[in-house]
Amino acid sequence: MDPTLIHATLHNAAALLARLRPCFDHGVTQLAQACSDQGKLSNTKLDAHQVLCFELAWASADLLAAETVTSGVTMHTSQVDARLALVFTADAIAAVLARLDGLYLDLKLDLAPLQSIAADPAWADLRREGAGAAALEAAGRAVAEAQGEVGYVALPENLVMAQDAFRRFAADVVAPQAEAIHRHDLTVPETLLAPLREMGVFGLSIPERFGGSAPDDRDDTLMMVTVTEALSEASLAAAGSLITRPEILSRALLSGGTEAQKQHWLPKIAAGDPLCAIAITEPDYGSDVAALSLKGTRVAGGWRLNGAKTWCTFAGKAGLLMVVTRTDPDKSAGYKGLSILLVEKPSTDAHEFNYEPEGGGRLRGKAIPTIGYRGMHSFDLSFEDFFVPDANVIGEAGGLGKGFYFTMAGMMGGRLQTAARACGVMRAALLASLQYSRDRKVFGSPLLAYPLTLAKLARMAARFSACRQLAYVIATLLDKGGGRMEASLVKLLACRSAELVTREALQLHGGMGYAEETPVSRYFVDARVLSIFEGAEETLALKVVARSLLEGALNGAANKRGTSS
Repeated sequence: MDPTLIHATLHNAAALLARLRPCFDHGVTQLAQACSDQGKLSNTKLDAHQVLCFELAWASADLLAAETVTSGVTMHTSQVDARLALVFTADAIAAVLARLDGLYLDLKLDLAPLQSIAADPAWADLRREGAGAAALEAAGRAVAEAQGEVGYVALPENLVMAQDAFRRFAADVVAPQAEAIHRHDLTVPETLLAPLREMGVFGLSIPERFGGSAPDDRDDTLMMVTVTEALSEASLAAAGSLITRPEILSRALLSGGTEAQKQHWLPKIAAGDPLCAIAITEPDYGSDVAALSLKGTRVAGGWRLNGAKTWCTFAGKAGLLMVVTRTDPDKSAGYKGLSILLVEKPSTDAHEFNYEPEGGGRLRGKAIPTIGYRGMHSFDLSFEDFFVPDANVIGEAGGLGKGFYFTMAGMMGGRLQTAARACGVMRAALLASLQYSRDRKVFGSPLLAYPLTLAKLARMAARFSACRQLAYVIATLLDKGGGRMEASLVKLLACRSAELVTREALQLHGGMGYAEETPVSRYFVDARVLSIFEGAEETLALKVVARSLLEGALNGAANKRGTSS
């Protein structure tokens, strides 16, 4: 396709998106009314409309990503990225139209605005020129010619240098060890941890005044995303995910810790000594944080912990656990009865431990066997009268009952960091697929010579490119103090996309893709966990994205009424 035609088609795509946005907003407004009582959202009605809320959240993700990639294309954009923007936007509009069609039908709304877009010749042109068979083949060929270097994001010089340094480290140091760590279910070794400590990865979210590398006056989410993506390309579990836990804990400390606690813990966390783990989930409660029940009972000088946690990643190797604890004996207090206690323990490479502190009690841990994401290991934990001193309550007396808020302060960055992890895995899968498609001959020709292979590579690259660009845009918003809901939204989209991209990568590898010796088999099973942790996609879609959209619609309607009166 001629570059002029590409940009003309992108212009038409932007016009279609501009018409689709009001249709989406109307759907949000009408669903908000269906889920509210007297101008406020009703939990009962929200639960009754879960399917529609879920579809709305996904429509929001696709729509925002399409708007981002189309608006980001300029005359300086590479031809391959421009082609991929068309591929993604055509697929995204089709998905949004389908989701809104179902929502409009259920709410008995007039379908004419959606039907008008679907019948527009400009939509037929976009589908043909952007994602038709010939367009996909040409886009796939462009991806191959670009060696998979797609999804370009303009970065300042310091981030470009960091990206190059960590990509080299990932390729030279992490990748050679990744297969053994996965296949033999090893704990991340010191041969990786030691150089990562020296490179400062554990202090990316900690201000310089506390020994980290983040500016003292703002977050540096862009650096975190850049480093995470580069490390995750080599191994999600052995490198890319090491940053998540110290980030969540450091943000919680910065949000609610006393000055003494910040001075004591943050420099240690930044140095990677101790390593951290986050204990939130319980056997009977997954993403329902407000219902957590691990009990903290006040005793002289501190607290006794009794109860269980599960899916506590890196709990064995970690020397410091951030434990969300119910310190208010009245369970009806819900999330207002939660506090964060910092539990210190010895570090171990073992898959099982039994620790009895000097203050009394016991902490047992046992690794949970998983299909992927090996290296860090997720543990079941059991606390039996385990003593934690008052000094280890984040915020001390002033932090009691505020653990939920401190946890949420940590999770925003964690969700975007998870999106960056997904982008790293997608890039690895795309590059591996390109190489294999060049090398593998089928019926006398390289796999890459076939139109279907090129079409698959085009869609894989388009998803990766869109998610990558959106992640960096949201990182910039977070650094400016916004983007909180969007961080959940990009996590939603990128993690599901990583499943799709790695699935296609494995499929392109055929039987070899199913073999453990081939990296794409690891990418595939690792990617599957991304939509589950740091907020399962159902929870993010229903409780964060959809709820935020619906509340925004109700508040907007209330403001209009107030202005008119």
